[in-house]
Amino acid sequence: MIAVLRGKLLESMPTRVVLDVSGVGYEVLIPLSTFEKLPLPPAEVTLRTVLVVREDAQLLYGFFSREEKDLFLLLTNHVSGIGPKTALAVLSGSSAGQFKSAVATQDLAYLSRIKGVGKKTAERIVVELKDKVGISESWQALATNRPLPPEQQKIDDALLALLALGYRQQDALKAITGAGADGELEDIVREALKRL
Repeated sequence: MIAVLRGKLLESMPTRVVLDVSGVGYEVLIPLSTFEKLPLPPAEVTLRTVLVVREDAQLLYGFFSREEKDLFLLLTNHVSGIGPKTALAVLSGSSAGQFKSAVATQDLAYLSRIKGVGKKTAERIVVELKDKVGISESWQALATNRPLPPEQQKIDDALLALLALGYRQQDALKAITGAGADGELEDIVREALKRL
């Protein structure tokens, strides 16, 4: 699995980029939220990636932030009928905070307005993610563009990582609280995993 690519940005378009990593050009499909954060080519960038292998293709999906990648994995792994293309549409049509807030409050009207997500898909997203996505301080902050304290940001990033792995929100929160917010994000997630 290719988890991260770091290299020179050769081409940048709203839906894809070409990244030169040690002389090999990787075409990476991206959401608009990632495109908006990228510098102009040629520049060094790091993208978190997900490799999807299909019968007829091997596709790389790239994300500027861990939160975008985790939300992509949450949608593709836990919502039936949602593939990578629809997950990218969700990330392109809504910020992560607004999306999670809409799921937590069961705002079907907001979710249905995202391109590629109709009423039935919105209902399925709410039903299948309601135990995995809840409204937290950071998601409210993201929805209103407020900055978060660094410790709260680490806790919420760890929570999103555990949700993407399939753990229920209540269990993940309990494990993270027991692990404490000291140290790096990876250490918090590792300690929380030991408690699950």
